[in-house]
Amino acid sequence: MNQLHLFLPCAAGVEDFLADEVHTITGASGQDLLVGRGGVMVRGAWRDVLQLNLHSRLAQRVLIELALQDYRNENDLYRAASQVSWEVWFDPQRTFKVEVTAQHSPLTSLNFAALRVKDAVADRFRAKRGGVRPSVETHHPDVRIHLHLTTDTATLYIDTSGEALFKRGWREDTGDAPLKETLAAAMIAATGWNPHGDHPQPLYDPCCGSGTVVIEAAQIARRIPAGILRRFAFEKLIPFQRHVWEGMLDEAEAQILDTSPVPIYGSDISHRMVDFAQRNAERAGVLDTIELRGGDALQRMPPCAQPGVLLLNPPYGERIAAAGSFGRNAAQRMDAVERMGRESAQTEDGVEFFSQLASHWKKNFSGWSAWMLTPDLKLPGKMRFKESRRTPLWNGPIECRLFRFDVVAGTHKPRKDAPGDSSVPGSGA
Repeated sequence: MNQLHLFLPCAAGVEDFLADEVHTITGASGQDLLVGRGGVMVRGAWRDVLQLNLHSRLAQRVLIELALQDYRNENDLYRAASQVSWEVWFDPQRTFKVEVTAQHSPLTSLNFAALRVKDAVADRFRAKRGGVRPSVETHHPDVRIHLHLTTDTATLYIDTSGEALFKRGWREDTGDAPLKETLAAAMIAATGWNPHGDHPQPLYDPCCGSGTVVIEAAQIARRIPAGILRRFAFEKLIPFQRHVWEGMLDEAEAQILDTSPVPIYGSDISHRMVDFAQRNAERAGVLDTIELRGGDALQRMPPCAQPGVLLLNPPYGERIAAAGSFGRNAAQRMDAVERMGRESAQTEDGVEFFSQLASHWKKNFSGWSAWMLTPDLKLPGKMRFKESRRTPLWNGPIECRLFRFDVVAGTHKPRKDAPGDSSVPGSGA
């Protein structure tokens, strides 16, 4: 248990941030900490498994690698799984499930591949435990076994997390398009925002929705572990020792701060979503840490005198009207927001909204850095801002960019295609 090979999968674009986080949690470096495509590989001990599950905000799961070998067909998979000492990891009274992922695998059926691994696990238990074998449970298994196939290699893992790590245990109220907690944490990591650094800055999300970004930020500021409210699959594995785990929890809870070193703010035009954010923040233990208000993103003034970080996942398409009201139909749109919720209001393509948002920021948020996550690579043009940084991040299957705009005071330049306009689009934010 002191020389485990761990793999922590994450969203594309998050690998380097995750590696930094793993180093902070475990101290691993060099050849003991390698960045791969879609995740991080780390050499560690059983204690590291527990700490990573408890503290990681960026990993999707913590997997222990148990076998890696070449394969050509399903019989090779059966032999590989038969050689794993499953009996040292879980009892036959536990239920299990085999999950398969693949990249360019030559096998025609991943379901059959999973079945062969399942048979191998069951047959090994029969041989080692006098005919007793664990049962398969596809919905809520005690143990998850992961098989990953490439063109010619098969890797078997045992999952120590259970439910994906973005399920922190506090978010029950959401809109129709909630941001995963792991992605919100990745956005924060990409900005470099550090509430415990030498020059901490306030953080403000003017389109906070159900509060995911600001709640993650508040827990970071208070040093509240990401997994403090949830249970994990490792609690049902044989190496687990309850007293060791409870000692870790006591140690983590002793590090929690009573207050945040910096103020954190969130607002949303939908009072329904602000109510959701407040309830989620209360469950997360940070309701008193975040100042949440209703308000139009195009009208809200800076929440504090000190310039800080604007961080948001702005609405797009049908969700634009719920971020800010504008134009002749503002009153009707506000009514729609409160009737249907943040994600249901209808509007046009958002060009006018983003242009007005940029003007509002240039007029009122000088000195702030604004970070926006979007799948729209043309967003800087719509805002007439020149980004100072763009970070690729993936929101599930959607490729996005986290744009940074450094806001300076000035007159917002009109769109090039406006009547009578012959100017070149502005370059500064």
